Amino acid sequence: MEQQATINFTVTEAAANEIKKIADEQGIENPILRVRVVPGGCSGFQYAMGFDEEITENDKVVEAGNGVKIAIDEFSAPYIGGAVLDYVTDFMGGGFTIKNPNASGSCGCGSSFSC
Repeated sequence: MEQQATINFTVTEAAANEIKKIADEQGIENPILRVRVVPGGCSGFQYAMGFDEEITENDKVVEAGNGVKIAIDEFSAPYIGGAVLDYVTDFMGGGFTIKNPNASGSCGCGSSFSC
């Protein structure tokens, strides 16, 4: 069961396009990208993302564009409210980034954060 998004989480056009591209390559017709915060990493928390097949009644749902939906679970929502999911490219390649105003610090490698 889907519900209206009650979380401020932004997905840039570049990120939505890349999610759709990956979903198309994997044959996923109605992509739901689950974005989670999990304990771990050198700063206390880290992000986890992957495609999911369903949205639960407790998920916060964000319409990202291109038919892409973002599902955020109850545990993760307070940690990533107000964050921005982007896809950036540079001379080393490309990748997803999360700009999180709730993070009070991050590790040197940029894969974990603290609140």
